[in-house]
This record gives sequence, structure tokens and C-alpha cells, in this order.
Amino acid sequence: MKEYKLGSIVTMKKNHPCGTNEFEVVRVGADIKIKCCKCGRTIMLPRIEFNKKLKKIISI
Repeated sequence: MKEYKLGSIVTMKKNHPCGTNEFEVVRVGADIKIKCCKCGRTIMLPRIEFNKKLKKIISI
């Protein structure tokens, strides 16, 4: 089980179009909402899809 919570900084497998792959977890529930650390765009992913695309947890 991956340990992340509200405010965690995570690295995803694929880069965001702006060029970074670091995101901040903004909402946790059945869906996970992440915000790009570079441009500030938000993305909503189902928890299962998020866990597949997650590469590393930088800070909890």
C-alpha cells in the first residue's frame, strides 16, 4: 500500500505537458486530485489509475 496524504508531493511516471512530473496531492478519496507543482493545473484521477501511474512519493 502506498502511503500518501493531503499535501504529499509525488512523482508520476509521465511528465505533465509543462515539463515537470512533480505533483501535490490536493484531494484524497475515491478519486485523487493532484496539482502540478510547476504550472498549477489540477488533474482528477480514480484512485486505482493514480496508484498505477505513481512512481515515487517525495514528501509525506
